[in-house]
Amino acid sequence: MSEIVLIRHGQTEWSANGRHTSYTDLELTAEGERQARAVRDGITGRNFAAVLSSPRKRALHTAELAALTVSEVLDDLAEWNYGEYEGVTTRDIRSSRPGWSLWTDGCPGGESPEQVGARLDRVLARAREFLPEGDVALVAHGHCLRVAGARWIGLPPRAGGLLKLDTATISALGFEHGSDPVLASWNSALH
Repeated sequence: MSEIVLIRHGQTEWSANGRHTSYTDLELTAEGERQARAVRDGITGRNFAAVLSSPRKRALHTAELAALTVSEVLDDLAEWNYGEYEGVTTRDIRSSRPGWSLWTDGCPGGESPEQVGARLDRVLARAREFLPEGDVALVAHGHCLRVAGARWIGLPPRAGGLLKLDTATISALGFEHGSDPVLASWNSALH
C-alpha cells in the first residue's frame, strides 16, 4: 500500500538554536545539507507519485539534496505562523508568559492550532489524491508535519505536541487492514 512520507527539512541556524521559524526564509546549515543528502538513503526504492513541498527555501533545498523532484509547492505546507514569536525560543516566551504552549495557545499575531490543523487537513486530502499511483512525499517543517501526523490518525492538532520530530527525519503515514490510517513509522533519522 502507498504511504505519505513526511520529510522534515535539514537543520538551519534557528532550528539548531530552538528558535521558532515560520516565514523567515533561512538557508540550511552545512550540517543541514549533509542531513538532507542522507535522507536520500531512506527513500531509495520508493515510487513517488507526487512530491509536495513547503514554499520555504529550507524545504525546497532539502528536497533537491534528497534527489526529489518537487511536483507542487503548497502554501498550506508552510510552517506554523508564529506571529510575534517568530525567532523566539519557547524558553524566552515562557519567561514572560509562564505555562505557554504552542499546542494549546497558538501565537499572538500568528496561527491557532485549529488554523494549522485546517491547513494540514487540506494537504492530506491533496496527498490522498495521488496514493492510488504511489507514495507521496511531503517536504516541510517540524510543527506542521507533527500536526499532519496527528490529523492523519484522527487526533486534534494539539496532539502533534506528543510527536517529536527532528530535522531531516523521515516518517510515514500509512494504513492498517487496507483502510485504517496509522503512523507506519515516525522520526526515523539516517544521519
